[in-house]
Amino acid sequence: MLASGRGSNLQAIMDAIGEGRLNGRVVLVISDNPHARALERARIAKVPTRLMLPSGYQSKADYEKALAQCCQEYKAQVVALAGFMRILGPTFLGHFPQRVVNIHPSLLPAFPGLHAQEQALRHGVRFSGCTVHFVDEGVDSGPIILQAVVPVLADDDEETLSERILVQEHRIYPRALQLIAEGRMLVEGRRVYFTEMERSERGSET
Repeated sequence: MLASGRGSNLQAIMDAIGEGRLNGRVVLVISDNPHARALERARIAKVPTRLMLPSGYQSKADYEKALAQCCQEYKAQVVALAGFMRILGPTFLGHFPQRVVNIHPSLLPAFPGLHAQEQALRHGVRFSGCTVHFVDEGVDSGPIILQAVVPVLADDDEETLSERILVQEHRIYPRALQLIAEGRMLVEGRRVYFTEMERSERGSET
């Protein structure tokens, strides 16, 4: 996992593994922030950690190559981003095609990028939520795996809306990873199918 901050989604994923809801193992947590709480969460859970600062590399490509090599060294099958505050490019993504996932606090494609909750409130939407998606070279633009809807209340501010969205993030992120672990994902263009039957049924509707 790659994380830059407090690591609450990392914790939710480790909890899901411990409770048997996610068949997997966190083999490594990498951070670009020496103060990231995610590193401490990983250490408490006895998960290996690496601090990798971009300033130690001559270019973004060199940094991404080192990230990929580190993930491969620990035999990571899927790379989950948990608040990793960097846009990954082709150097990294090319090593893990359709195996890098992220969670974003909005109903994508609405409100990509930073401060999604603030964007939602500013636009006056009645519903927001969160999205688990595959990562591509854009900003929160990859194929959507799962989403959860959260109503926006009249007295919401960015903090209260973020807290309610986070509850749903902790629910659907482990679920999405379990679907990947079960080998139930088929990706065609921008569409993610969970079974061959679903793809066939969707195709018959067009």
